[in-house]
Amino acid sequence: MSTYRVLVTVASRHGSTRELAAALARGLTGNPAATGLDVIASVVPVEQHPDPLRYDAVVLGSAVYGGCWLPAAREYATATASALRSRPLWLFSSGPIGSPPFPDAEPYDVATMTALLAPRGSRVLPGRLEPALLGFAERAVVTAMRAPVGDARDWAGLRAWADEIASSLTPARTSAGSPPSGLRS
Repeated sequence: MSTYRVLVTVASRHGSTRELAAALARGLTGNPAATGLDVIASVVPVEQHPDPLRYDAVVLGSAVYGGCWLPAAREYATATASALRSRPLWLFSSGPIGSPPFPDAEPYDVATMTALLAPRGSRVLPGRLEPALLGFAERAVVTAMRAPVGDARDWAGLRAWADEIASSLTPARTSAGSPPSGLRS
């Protein structure tokens, strides 16, 4: 059986987005949807500058504040754009909370990141807002915006997305019709 290494790299301010990345990695690792592949997913913060070329595929995510990705995620994407474009890539943004989701718009950065990186897909994932984890200025903004508080993360939806990603990693479904250059037996 071939081993397929997936980098899940993420920028998280208070841990919620990092928890989403960890759940996604668990969903990808050993996923039966990836027939014929042993998928190993590693979660690495973008601040550690992981080398995308050491992996067969990448999922890049960021918490969203003020409608934008965190600076560390934007900087990582820009610095590694060429390497990211050479791998199957998915993006995710974490932030909306409540029902209906607030904010309801796609983060400003997604269009820019999509144009720069040409990912196979992009998702906006519901997040968590816990005032006790926020600094004074952040609590003031949340209060002024009347942002809903709580945990809106959709774990079942995240598992379903992990299945979608894993099923697209099978060698027969790569864009060139053959396993990626990094695929190892």
